[in-house]
Amino acid sequence: MNHYLKAFLFSLSLLMGFNAQAQRYSVILDTDIDSDVDDVEALAMLHTLADQKKIHFKGVIVTSDDPYAPTCTAVINQYYGRPNLPVGFLKNQPALKNHSKYTRQLSEEYPHSLDSQEKTQDATELYRQLLSKSPDGSVVIITVGHLTNLQNLLQSGSDKYSPLSGKELVQNKVARWLCMGGTYPEGKEANFYRPDPGSTVYCLQEWKKPVVFAGWEVGDKIKTGGAYLKSKLTTSSPVYRAYELYNSFQGRASWDQVAVFLLMDASKKYFDTVKEGYCHVNEDGSNQWRTDRDSLHEYVILKPGADVNEIARLMDQMAIR
Repeated sequence: MNHYLKAFLFSLSLLMGFNAQAQRYSVILDTDIDSDVDDVEALAMLHTLADQKKIHFKGVIVTSDDPYAPTCTAVINQYYGRPNLPVGFLKNQPALKNHSKYTRQLSEEYPHSLDSQEKTQDATELYRQLLSKSPDGSVVIITVGHLTNLQNLLQSGSDKYSPLSGKELVQNKVARWLCMGGTYPEGKEANFYRPDPGSTVYCLQEWKKPVVFAGWEVGDKIKTGGAYLKSKLTTSSPVYRAYELYNSFQGRASWDQVAVFLLMDASKKYFDTVKEGYCHVNEDGSNQWRTDRDSLHEYVILKPGADVNEIARLMDQMAIR
């Protein structure tokens, strides 16, 4: 695909449903909310965008082996006023283990409507249900963890929700994919290689819609969850508790928040993307940006002079309630 055709298709896609000023996004978040705390603020940011009527928040897919990850998600959903927001979970895993610094504590200390991970809907089933009910070209999928559930969606067949295959559902319903994953122009990043690099290879080979990668190197420069957030959150907030448990508000890189921030018009002030080329992923999950052909891939870069502290403040403000 030459550069001019790609530019035309990208402009057309904007007109067809994922320009924020033309139409509200329908958003599905796919998160590994367990080992790090950036997932917590990313989830809170989406609730705020929904409160501001910038997006339709459709549901959360939890791609984790922590049994308290879905109930922790339900805690945050309830705190932000969406107790019935559907939560899907990666089922039939060989073993589950609570390894998070905060998921069990939040699940036990705060109210939520989800009894246990056993009561969650299967992630693939929920993906298919949410997509089948959405208008064509209206959904943005945001992944901020490994891609096992996205692969399962792509490999799924027809079911009670839709006669379409997973690939057909994605092709019809999804506008674009915002992916926190990889390091650019090359490197090895956890979401791509741990614990399921095969799902990364598969998804990037089989995904045929626009995708924007928010790499490790961008989020690492933006530190959220420090003194400012602590001073603004009420101590009764589960977001406060998560950061308190994680590192006592010492600040943390904002990898996942960048992917969510791309939904906001303000992102255009701070970020640009590299469009010429594509992301290649090796079997071990390492990646390189290659330029021997064009694609619908882009990766995020900070604009020259972008103030990372200003970006961090905006992200933190999106979690305050």
